[in-house]
Amino acid sequence: MSSLRTSRIRLAGAATTVVLAALSLTACSDGTGVHAESVAAATPTTAHASSPTPSAAAGASAATSAPAARATSGSQKSAGGTAASRTPAPAAKPVTCEGSTTKTVAAPLNRPVNHMLLTVTNTGSRTCYLYAYPAVRFGEAQSVPPVIEDSKPQAVVTLAPGESGYASVNLSATDGSGAHGRTVNSLYVYFHGRSGNESVGTGAHPPLPAKGVYVDDSLKVTYWQQSMDDAVNW
Repeated sequence: MSSLRTSRIRLAGAATTVVLAALSLTACSDGTGVHAESVAAATPTTAHASSPTPSAAAGASAATSAPAARATSGSQKSAGGTAASRTPAPAAKPVTCEGSTTKTVAAPLNRPVNHMLLTVTNTGSRTCYLYAYPAVRFGEAQSVPPVIEDSKPQAVVTLAPGESGYASVNLSATDGSGAHGRTVNSLYVYFHGRSGNESVGTGAHPPLPAKGVYVDDSLKVTYWQQSMDDAVNW
């Protein structure tokens, strides 16, 4: 009797264990037909798949860094190009003033009498030097008149583009003492080089008044001057 009772108690315990296990499985269901144990088992796999491996992360980092490096390099090159383009060009070397890069005007003066003013304006794009004095030829003269040595300036006359230099011409003696007086209707002006002994470039042919100008053997010129006042003082 005691053995039969013991067997029944064991069967009842086993049945209770089966029921509790079934209830536990039912309670773990999330209502979608998938048990919590299955979700929990799948979670590590899913998390592991979404995390990049070290090699993949390194590749992505390199891919991201490359365009940035290229952009930085391009910016530096662009900045360098901009800086280079802002560098001023070196100034052009000055040249000798001559007829093709200047304009010459000849104007008779009332004061001082029997004088003419020569004005040379730099029409070129580079600074030019007016060396020595104008070599002038009136009419059919075969030689140029002498220069007034005392009129020599301390420095070479320098003309920036648009600037003018001056020289005066003593056409004839004021007291009528000059010989071989005559009226001329044409004038040529030639320019000296650095040595002062030769003409350079092309000459100028400024017009004279329609009635011409009167000259004699006392004809002479001044050195080129930086200012008009210095030119007409001789």
